[in-house]
Amino acid sequence: MKKPRTRSLQWVLVRRLILLQAATLLIFIVLSAAALWIADPRLLVDNEAAVAAIKNAVDRDGNGKLIVHETDELRSFREGFPNVWYIIRDGSGQSVRFGTIPDVYARNFGDLLGAADHATIGFSEDDPRPEAYLERVSTKAGTVQIIAATRSLRDKTEGLEVTISATVDVAKNPDGSRNWEKALPALTAIIIILLLPIVLVMGTTTLVTTPAVVRRSFAGLVDTVQQAARIDIGTRAMQLPVKNVPQEIEPLVHAFNQTLARLAQGYDRHNRFLTDAAHELRTPIAILRTRAELLKQEPQSARLLHDIERLSHLAQQLLDHQLLDRPADQRQIIDLCDLVSRVAADFAPLAIEAGYDLAFEPPAGKVHVEVNVLQIERALANLVRNAIDHGGGSGTITIAVDETGGVEVHDEGPGIPADECENVFEPFYRLQPQSRGAGLGLNLARQIALLHDGTIRILAGSWQGARIRMALPVHPVTAGSGKGGRPMAAADPAGLSVF
Repeated sequence: MKKPRTRSLQWVLVRRLILLQAATLLIFIVLSAAALWIADPRLLVDNEAAVAAIKNAVDRDGNGKLIVHETDELRSFREGFPNVWYIIRDGSGQSVRFGTIPDVYARNFGDLLGAADHATIGFSEDDPRPEAYLERVSTKAGTVQIIAATRSLRDKTEGLEVTISATVDVAKNPDGSRNWEKALPALTAIIIILLLPIVLVMGTTTLVTTPAVVRRSFAGLVDTVQQAARIDIGTRAMQLPVKNVPQEIEPLVHAFNQTLARLAQGYDRHNRFLTDAAHELRTPIAILRTRAELLKQEPQSARLLHDIERLSHLAQQLLDHQLLDRPADQRQIIDLCDLVSRVAADFAPLAIEAGYDLAFEPPAGKVHVEVNVLQIERALANLVRNAIDHGGGSGTITIAVDETGGVEVHDEGPGIPADECENVFEPFYRLQPQSRGAGLGLNLARQIALLHDGTIRILAGSWQGARIRMALPVHPVTAGSGKGGRPMAAADPAGLSVF
């Protein structure tokens, strides 16, 4: 079954932001259209505003003559536009004039403009005569026609003028109402033409910039994840930083740190218990060994001594687990060949007593590694001890070192089945329930190898017996810069040391 793909939080946020922007823009368009529909606004330029201010002031006196009252609206408009001028005409030919009126507007425009409801009168760009606005309006004096402008000449400006002109003419029915059935398709096309570039620019910008913004926002979380990935058994007390973590993720990081602290405390308590128990066992085991050695040389006493040795070895392995907590700064650069030769020499009497020959095969030159000497010694000791306990009690146990940092321990016993090659590294696992050992030696050796960025595995081949290889990273060392270690055991001319 195919594993379902997890969702990317970054792209979920990007998609939702894009949808939110699109929905916001759509709502804005709908609300704007509704407001325009209800309000039916009309934008006025200065000249049109002048007409709007004047029409509310038009009236007639008692004799029916056109007059213009000085209303607050008109007074305020004149203050803002001191050059305003206007002409008011009614159907009977009466007129009222105000301001400096250009000559061209003082003439009779004829029947066309006289019958027009509204019009903008303008001239070419080079003509100094100003633009004016004409509109037929209803006033207190009846229907009149007003021509007005805010200046008498074009050069009477304040230096810069911006004119924006937009004319929207909606199709109308015979009764004068708007025919939206005809206008809506064209209006929709205009809206799309106007909004499509905005939507494309917004969408593209959001698609390009939002991932970078989200990625930058998650940078602190990414750093925390990378630090969490580096936590292992040797750094279990590490606490993840929360300084650059998003506020929403901070409780999760705090909970994770508290979990790490509880696990570290539990692991330390467990280790202390094993260490204390092993220490407490060593004294009664030593007393038992002393008393057993005083017994007569009988088969039962020999078997008792053998069982006491197994118990002592188990207590030592429990103590060896304490070595896993040694800090990395206790490592030193040594010659691996020298270290292995010492371990081989230490175990030679035990191997010979068990019925084996012990051979040591050194490389042609030195092999420098940076290790915790005590940990690697215990790992090698467990490999050799495993060969002595399970090698069949005869043949040769060979310990070989090569230039790549590998150490191989080879016995000539029954070997390890291929399907058990991984199981034997589990703690307390034994191929035969009644076999010697507690099943901790290979597990401890693997943990020590992993602490040194090395590996340990069981090799497969046509040879007889088990062949276990521990590989450590080789440390490049210049001549004379090595530290630690003692001289290697002397090798015979054939490159083989036999103990």
